Amino acid sequence: MAKFFGNLNLVLLVGLIAAVAVIARFTGATGEDAKSIADDVLRWLHLFFGVLWIGLLYYLNFVQVPTMPAIPAEQKGAITGHIAPKVLFYFRYAALFTVLTGLAIAFHAGYAVDALTFALPGQVTLIGIGMWLAMVMAFNVWFIIWPNQKKILGLVEASAEAKAAAGPRALYASRTNVLLSLPMLYCMVSANLG
Repeated sequence: MAKFFGNLNLVLLVGLIAAVAVIARFTGATGEDAKSIADDVLRWLHLFFGVLWIGLLYYLNFVQVPTMPAIPAEQKGAITGHIAPKVLFYFRYAALFTVLTGLAIAFHAGYAVDALTFALPGQVTLIGIGMWLAMVMAFNVWFIIWPNQKKILGLVEASAEAKAAAGPRALYASRTNVLLSLPMLYCMVSANLG
């Protein structure tokens, strides 16, 4: 048992097999055709990547960042050298795949253009707002937070002044994402476009 649960890759593989089995068995809830199966798989992937992304966003903002000042200087290297780079890897790619799977769902279902342009009132506009919020958040992850975190963590060369300036930029973009995540999550779960 310890060997199984000690191996994250094995746990994920078994979880994936279990998810595929459930999807294969219960896809009839949305239809039996190939389009319905694809919709179910895309929604499941979107939810998985979204939970990973927002979970890490909240971990960083609610746990890691507020705790860093209390960590003794000689122990900070464990966070900045090992934990933070791994967290930021999963954080970036979860953001990317959340947006890509969300767009794939919208295009596959045929409402992407209407949602992104707010062409139809109601649920399509609600999901469009959520899509735009998520895209702004993903932009912040890839083009503000990550470039600044690379300086902070010493993954790229940066002067002491550049590192000092990078901290507030990364923090403001990250806190902006926390702020935007709240209405984005409402849009995501409430639009319910079948």
